[in-house]
Amino acid sequence: MTFILHLHLIAAISWIGGSIFLFVLGLTLRKKEDQRAVYPRIGPIYGYFEIAALSILLTTGIFMISEYGFIPDLFDLAIHNSVIDALRIKLWLVGVLSVLTVVHTIISFQTIHVEKTPLQKFFSRGGSLGIFLINFLILHYAMVLRDIL
Repeated sequence: MTFILHLHLIAAISWIGGSIFLFVLGLTLRKKEDQRAVYPRIGPIYGYFEIAALSILLTTGIFMISEYGFIPDLFDLAIHNSVIDALRIKLWLVGVLSVLTVVHTIISFQTIHVEKTPLQKFFSRGGSLGIFLINFLILHYAMVLRDIL
């Protein structure tokens, strides 16, 4: 279990660190020429990296939930305690984060060498901001769970 937890933490650090880096990069690259020079080069690399990190996070997370025996309790809505309630919130946030990641990744890969439409820009930037913010909420609930367990 210790190996799985460490793998989960390394993937989380990689995921959150990468999203912070790209968020800051997005804020600092104001010129379109700079964006066109940088994003097509690092975007696909990070896209595949984030898919791998998210896959590791989901796999190790499911494994840990199963090992702790929480799966039946998660689906029994009559059960409420600090661990199950925090875990349910974290899992809902992970679900939203996963959907935002899929939307953002699809739009990013489709428009890597073409100009985004206004709607694509809205969903891509909104998804990026959502991913950035939800990461911190998930991190908060991860710390809550570690404190309890």
